[in-house]
Amino acid sequence: MAITAGTYHVPVLLNESIDGLNIKKDGIYIDVTFGGGGHSREILSRLEGDARLFSFDQDQDAELNIIKDDRFTFVRSNFRYIKNWMRYHGIEQIDGLLADLGVSSHHFDDETRGFSFRFDAPLDMRMNKRGGQTAADIINGYDEQRLADIFFLYGELKNARKIASALGKARIAKRIETTNDLMEATEKLFRQEREKKEMAKMFQALRIEVNHEMDALKDMLKGATELLAPGGRLSVITYHSLEDRMVKNIMKTGNVEGKMEKDFFGRTETPFKLINSKVIIPTEEEQERNPRSRSAKLRIAEKI
Repeated sequence: MAITAGTYHVPVLLNESIDGLNIKKDGIYIDVTFGGGGHSREILSRLEGDARLFSFDQDQDAELNIIKDDRFTFVRSNFRYIKNWMRYHGIEQIDGLLADLGVSSHHFDDETRGFSFRFDAPLDMRMNKRGGQTAADIINGYDEQRLADIFFLYGELKNARKIASALGKARIAKRIETTNDLMEATEKLFRQEREKKEMAKMFQALRIEVNHEMDALKDMLKGATELLAPGGRLSVITYHSLEDRMVKNIMKTGNVEGKMEKDFFGRTETPFKLINSKVIIPTEEEQERNPRSRSAKLRIAEKI
C-alpha cells in the first residue's frame, strides 16, 4: 500500500506555492521535489485536458507515492537533469516549475538513513541509495581542512575547524560509522543552550556535501530558466541561506552568482520579473502545525 502524502511528508506553503504558479489548465508543469506527492496532487487538481505534470525524485522511497493519472509522469532522477529529461520526453517549454528544497519529514523520521541525530543509525544521508559516498565515507576520508570547509560553508559553523579536528582525532581510534559516533566525537564543542541547533547545522552540512546539493540546485535553476516559456512561473521554497541566496540571485539577475548585467540604458537585464518582492513565509498556524516549515521561504518569479 502506498504511503500517503500526509504520512510521508507534510507539504509546506502548499496553497501559496501552487497559487504562485498561476496555473494554466492545459499547461505543462514540473515538480522537481515529488516526495510524498502533496504539491504534485494539488497541481494536478488544477489541470484539465491534455495538460502534463512531470515530477522528479531520486529517492526510491518516493516511488511508493506515484500518482495514477494519465497526465502524470514520474522521473526517478536528480532534478539537476531536468533539461535532459524534458528533451527525452519531447518537451521544449514548460509553463511552471515548483521546488520544495527542504529534506522531507520522511527522511528525518526514517531511523535507518542517518539524516537525524534523534536516532542512532548508520551515517548514510544519501538521497539516492544506489551509489555515491555516504556521510561516513566523507567523515573518515576527507582531510581536516576539507571537513572544516564543509562545516563552515554549508553549516555556517564558526567552530568548523574545532569540529574537524575533533573528528580527525576520534577516527584514529575507530572509524566513525553512526550518528552516535559523530555526536560523541563532537558534542563537547557545542554549548548546551545551542547544542541541538549546532548539531542540526553539522548534519545539514554533511547532507549537502553527500548529495552535492549546491551544484544540483545551480544546474536545476539554470535548466528551469531555459525551459520556462514567457509568462511561465518559477515557485521555489528554501530552508537555509545558501540555497535561498542562489534562488534570489537567479530571480533578480538570471544567474546564481548574482552578477548584474546592464543594457545600454543602464537597466538590469534579467529573464525574470519578481512576483513577490518580499519572501512569503508560513503563517504562525502552519508553523505550529508543521515545525519543519519554520525556516521556509517562498520566492516566485515570472519568465519575461
